[in-house]
Formats: sequence, structure tokens, C-alpha cells
Amino acid sequence: MSEPWPDDAVLYQPFEDKQILLPEKASCSAVKAYLKMCNLPCQVRGCANAEFMSPGGRMTKLPVLKAGNYILAEFEPIANFIEQKKAGIGNWMNEHQKEEMHSYVSETENVFTMAEFYFSFKLKVVYDKVTAPRNGCVFPWPLNKIQNFSKSREAKKILKVYQWADMNLDDVIEKVNTCCKTLELQLEESLGPYFYGERPCELDAVVFGHLFSVLTINLPDNTLAQIVGQYKLLLHRVLKMDTLIGLGINYYMAMPLLDNDDMEILSLHL
Repeated sequence: MSEPWPDDAVLYQPFEDKQILLPEKASCSAVKAYLKMCNLPCQVRGCANAEFMSPGGRMTKLPVLKAGNYILAEFEPIANFIEQKKAGIGNWMNEHQKEEMHSYVSETENVFTMAEFYFSFKLKVVYDKVTAPRNGCVFPWPLNKIQNFSKSREAKKILKVYQWADMNLDDVIEKVNTCCKTLELQLEESLGPYFYGERPCELDAVVFGHLFSVLTINLPDNTLAQIVGQYKLLLHRVLKMDTLIGLGINYYMAMPLLDNDDMEILSLHL
């Protein structure tokens, strides 16, 4: 791990405009945010077979990072790889802070990713109008039908492993609300603009990735975006971080989630 960061590092993900699904977009956005926070150059490349290039993972198996001779997938392995290279942004934290921060990262990843899988594959209107068309768009018939069946089966298996398969929508909403409350409380206690003060860490990237994706992907059921919109401090932090990271939130989509008192901060980004 002593080698410097390669100049030709590439991050592979599904096509942003027509193929990528909500949980995949969240994972890819979190990694892209973390790379930018670390000031590590990396070319982002969309490709139809990104998930099939993946060496594996716990949930989305995306994005796929090729850095020199290393190929990694998903946020946690990529962040650990960067930290081992001493290029991470959390090196300033003490051991207690790191342990606590990683517990927040794990909880946020699990809750939001499972909720994103649930909405994408368990809600029929979302699956029929968004998930299935996007997932199958790069494959000819009947391969697109086979791919959709395989993807749906895999997603439901993941939900079962994490004990989300038998939840109803109210259970999912409660889980997401609880996670958002915990994150907002941590922000309220912070002495700086980030979760742990004046400097960002992995948690900032993960929260940004999930909230950014929930706010910017267009679903026929926008319950997740409405939940996020109730937590103004979290929402404001995402809007502010995007001006630094530059992934491109469609702020006009976020406007309905803000009340009149919130419009002033939004206007700073338009």
C-alpha cells in the first residue's frame, strides 16, 4: 500500500442518465464524494456491465474502483483502501471518534440502502415504472426480462438477509426516520459544519451520497424524499456540501421540501 495514488484511477458505474438504480446511485455518489473530499483524481466512467465487473460486495457491489493493480467495490472497501494509503480524510480523528463514526456509517449504510432496495423492488409502482425499465434498458429482449428477474431475486434475498423483507411500508418509514433523527442530533452537537467538527470524514460522504440520491432520483413514490425534507439541518448540509463537491443537485426538485424560512439558504445555491 506504499504506492502513491495512481493518476489513471477509474471508477466504473452504471449509466447515470438511464440505467443506475437508487441504491446503486447512493453508493456511487458516496464514493465520488469521498474521493473529492480526499482530493484524489479519478475518472468516472459509465458502462452497461459495471456490476458484472465487480469483485463482489455486501449490498450493491458498486461502484467499481480500479486503482493500479487493485480492483475494489462499494464504499467501505474503497474507503479502507484509501485510508491504508494514508490518503483518507479521517486520519485526524482519535480512536474513540473513529469507532463512533464507523458505527454511524454502518447504521446509515444499512438503513438507507435497505430502504432504497425496499422502495425499488418491493413497491410495485416504483418497480414497474422505474426499476425494471432502467435495469433492463441496456439488454435486448428477452435478456432484459431475465436480467430483471435475476436482479429482483437478488435484491429480495438481500432484504431477507437483513430482515427487511417482511416489513411493511410504515416499518421502513420508521427506520428511516429514526436514522435521520440520530444523524441530525449528531449534527446539532457538532462544533463545525461537518458531523465531527471543522473537517469532513467518511460519515459526511455516506450521508451525502444517500440523501443526494434520494433527492435527485425521480420516483413515482417520493416518500423517502419527503422524510429527508422533514430534517432541515440534514437537508441544508447536503445542499451546502454539494456546492463543495459539485455532483449537481437539482435544487428545483428540493424546493417543495423547504418551507419559506428555508428558501433563503436554498437561494444561495441557485
